[in-house]
Amino acid sequence: MSGVNIALITGANKGLGLETGRQLGKLGYTVLLGSRDALKGEVAARQLRDDGVDARVMKLDVTKQADIDAAAVQIESEFGKLDVLVNNAGVMIEKGWTKNTTSETTMENLRATFEANVFAVFAVTKAMLPLLLKSEAGRIVNVSSILGSVSLQATKDSPTYSTKLFAYNASKAALNMLTISLAHELRNTKIKVNSAHPGWVKTDLGGSAAPMSVVDGAKTEVQLATLGEDGPTGGFFHTGKEIPW
Repeated sequence: MSGVNIALITGANKGLGLETGRQLGKLGYTVLLGSRDALKGEVAARQLRDDGVDARVMKLDVTKQADIDAAAVQIESEFGKLDVLVNNAGVMIEKGWTKNTTSETTMENLRATFEANVFAVFAVTKAMLPLLLKSEAGRIVNVSSILGSVSLQATKDSPTYSTKLFAYNASKAALNMLTISLAHELRNTKIKVNSAHPGWVKTDLGGSAAPMSVVDGAKTEVQLATLGEDGPTGGFFHTGKEIPW
């Protein structure tokens, strides 16, 4: 398997994660679909295999360290390396785009959001880093959101200024800081670390009113997962364009 690129995508049994797996698979990657529910993951993997993709299910609840550790051991045993990690799994617990009041955010929702969107991403990345260092060109893609741009949140005429989902926005800002920090640590390696804003996409999280298709939304993740040697690291991107932090 040494000549085959291996990609692990979290939260990949549906939506953006599944479509990212499809697009990477069409490029020749062996795709490991991380899924909390192994049965749902297997259904998704079978769907991709029927489409000609080498897809395998990976039982992975990103909030459970035992699942993370087991996944790392399995990847080490079967492939000996990991070429791409797409940290796609995430939650948005807050509802409504313009009526949220920051002071009314519950501690329960704040903790649950950070657990999935920040702490879990850090735990998965930490566990997979030794395998990524064995790749000839490791790529880490943290699926963020333009709502995590502190600059745009503070700019009155920005398109996201009025969308104050405190728990979600703060978690994505923290995720972006992980991207910056890890990219700096790995700056002298072959690993590239970037944040992706897929766009407002028609998914369970984005809702039916979203203007972008899942196919188009996954393109930014795939672009960053397949960057060449001269590609950027430590950046925040949407369809090839940089987003201010």
